Amino acid sequence: VRLVESGGGLAQPGGSLRLSCATSGFSFETNPMSWARQAPGKNVEWVSAISEGGLETYYTDSVKGRFVISRDDAKKILYLQMSRLKVDDTAVYYCVPLPGVRSWDDFDSWGQGTQVTVSS
Repeated sequence: VRLVESGGGLAQPGGSLRLSCATSGFSFETNPMSWARQAPGKNVEWVSAISEGGLETYYTDSVKGRFVISRDDAKKILYLQMSRLKVDDTAVYYCVPLPGVRSWDDFDSWGQGTQVTVSS
């Protein structure tokens, strides 16, 4: 399993970023996918999930209405469109082939993540 996150960077509060996760080594199209994040000094937090096929999406309350998860099964890429960013969204973002995440132990092939920093 290989997961390569990209698209992070520095954004101002209220700004937008689009994260991508290129995947290989597993059957992307038959797996639900999630985004998770780790803020400084905090444990990993599940952010959003999308079902196999993309018909169902789920979000943690703090990002509802601001983030949109999507997937391109042909390209095996997962996306996270982040809008109206807040300082509290600052974290390293990871993708994972799971419907949810509670701890780092839930998965054993994490990617390197992509840093999102929201600051004025």
